[in-house]
Amino acid sequence: MNKLFIKNQSGLTLIEFILYVALLSALLLALSGFYSLVLRNRVKAQTIAEVEQSGVQIVQIISQSIRNADAINSPSTGNNATSLSLAVVNAGQNPTIFDLASGVVRIKEGAANTVALSNGRVTVSNLIFYNASRASTPGIVSFQFTVTRLNNSGRNELDFSKTFYASAALR
Repeated sequence: MNKLFIKNQSGLTLIEFILYVALLSALLLALSGFYSLVLRNRVKAQTIAEVEQSGVQIVQIISQSIRNADAINSPSTGNNATSLSLAVVNAGQNPTIFDLASGVVRIKEGAANTVALSNGRVTVSNLIFYNASRASTPGIVSFQFTVTRLNNSGRNELDFSKTFYASAALR
């Protein structure tokens, strides 16, 4: 008589192994896609924060200088210009001039060297100052500019631009 012996196998069959590898590959692919998405969103958030911080810093510095000024030298009342000249009390800082050169907002106080207000990771464009003053009122200056994140790599998550609007009055 032939006796059949059934062996207890503890290994994997080829089909089980292929299924295991396929499931593991699908899981790793999904995790890498999720990780890539998280990294792109993080870079986009950093890009937006960079533009926002640069714009807010420029607005604050220009607004504070306008509030502390004695008079507006240029632009003249009712006109706009690409630079702003303010008369200030401190003779060493008179005049204080804001302008735009090569995508950088600059300040020049008196005879001192010109100082950049924007950093090298952003570019500023369309800087316009408008003298909205009226007769027998303190001077009022409205200004606007656009800040754009520099994107030499062409990556979409590095594209961001925002236009800032503000105004300030002499005290």
